[in-house]
Amino acid sequence: MQTTNPPTRNSMNCSFMRRGFVLLTLALVCVVLSLASKAFGVTPASTINVIYSFAGEQDGEYTDTDLVIDSAGNLYGTSVLGGDFGSGTVFQLTPSDNGWVHTVLYSFTSGADGGEPYKGVTLDAQGNLYGTAVTGGTGGCEGGCGVAYKLTHSGGSWSQTVIHYFSGGDDGSGPGAGLTIDHQGNLYGVTPTGGANGLGVIYQLSPVGSGNWNFRVIHTFTGGTDGSSGSAGRLLLHAGRLYGVATTGGANGKGTAYELKPSHAGEWTLKTIYAFQGQPDAGFPYGGLLLGTSEKLYGTTYYDGANNLGSVYELSRTAMGGWKERVLYSFQGGSDGQNSLSNLVIDAAGNLYGTTSEGGASCSCGTIFQLTPGAHGTWTESVAHRFQGPPDDGAFPYNGMVTGAAGNFYGATVHGGVADDGAVYEFTPNE
Repeated sequence: MQTTNPPTRNSMNCSFMRRGFVLLTLALVCVVLSLASKAFGVTPASTINVIYSFAGEQDGEYTDTDLVIDSAGNLYGTSVLGGDFGSGTVFQLTPSDNGWVHTVLYSFTSGADGGEPYKGVTLDAQGNLYGTAVTGGTGGCEGGCGVAYKLTHSGGSWSQTVIHYFSGGDDGSGPGAGLTIDHQGNLYGVTPTGGANGLGVIYQLSPVGSGNWNFRVIHTFTGGTDGSSGSAGRLLLHAGRLYGVATTGGANGKGTAYELKPSHAGEWTLKTIYAFQGQPDAGFPYGGLLLGTSEKLYGTTYYDGANNLGSVYELSRTAMGGWKERVLYSFQGGSDGQNSLSNLVIDAAGNLYGTTSEGGASCSCGTIFQLTPGAHGTWTESVAHRFQGPPDDGAFPYNGMVTGAAGNFYGATVHGGVADDGAVYEFTPNE
C-alpha cells in the first residue's frame, strides 16, 4: 500500500503561495484588460451579426442606405447599383424563423424612372415608400438630373411612380438625400447642386390628389451665411419646423446648421443657427441631425474637430433664444475610427450611437461608436465594434443606424459581406 506523507508547513505555504501567485496574476490580467479596454475605448459585451450579405448584380450592391423599419419588423433600404438593370434597387428584409428573407421590390433602369438611389426610403402610414435617385429622369444633366419617386404597396405587389423630375434648373439636381414626411403627407428633401445659384435647394412635395404632386423650392442656398450643398442627411421635422445642415459654406466656409420655420401663409424662412468654425471646432457635416433630450440637437462631421478627423457635436438653445455648439468628441483615427458620415441614434439611457466610415481594424473598415453621458455634461466615447470586412463582417458604414423594437439597431455597409458587395447588420449594445 502506498502511503502519502502529510504536507509540511513549508509545502503548504509553497502551495498557497503558488495558488496565490496564480490568482494574483489572473487578477492583474483582468485589471490590465479592463484598463486596456477603457484606454482603447472598447465595449466588449456588444454583439453584431450580419443578417444579409448582398450578392451583387440582380441582388443589388453598394448599399449606401439608411434603413427604415415597419411595425412588423421589416427593414427597407436601397442599393445604389445592381438589380435587373445595374442601376440600383429598393429592397425589403423580412425576419423569419430561418433568418432574414431579402426581396427586391424595384429595380431602377436609369431611364425615366431614375437610377442610383442613395440613402434609402421613407415609410408612410399606409406602408408606401418614398425616395430619391441621383440620376435618370429628365433635364439637362449628363445621365439625367434625378427623380423623387413613390413605391405603392397594393395587393402584395409594388409599383413605382415618379413624383418629380428634377430639371437641373431652379428646382435643383442630383437629389441624394432621403425624404422627410409630415403628418399631412408632405415630403421634404435637399439637393446638393442645382437651384438658382447652383449650390442646391431645399424643397417640398405636396400631394394634390389623383396621384399628382406639387413641387416647390422653399429655400435656395446662396453659399453665403446660409451655407451650400445640402447634406446627404435627411431633414429633421420637429414642432412644425425643419432642421438640417449644409456641408459647406457659411460664415467660416465649414458648413452650417439651420432651422426652417413656416409662416401662416405657407412661406418658409431659413435661419442659420450655427456656422461651424473648423479645427478644433467641428466642420463639414454630412449626416443629419438627431433630436435628443432637452431640445438638444446632435450630429457628426466628416472633417475638423481637434484632429481634423471628424467629430460629434451638440447644439443647444441659449437663454436668449439663440443656439450654442460644443464638440462632444473628436475622433483620433486608427483604432478609434475617423470621418463620420453618420446620423446618430439614442437609446433609453441617453447613450448616443453612430458610425465612422474609416478607421478601426487593420482594414480601416469603419467602426460603431458609443458616447455615454456623465456628470456635469461630460461624455465618454467607446468603440462598440470595429468592422472586419469580408466575408464575415461589413465594411465602410456610410450611414447611421435605425432603432429596432428590442433596443437593438440595424445598419448597412457599402462593402463587406460574403461577396464584398455590401451587408446589413444587427447591432446589440451591451446591457
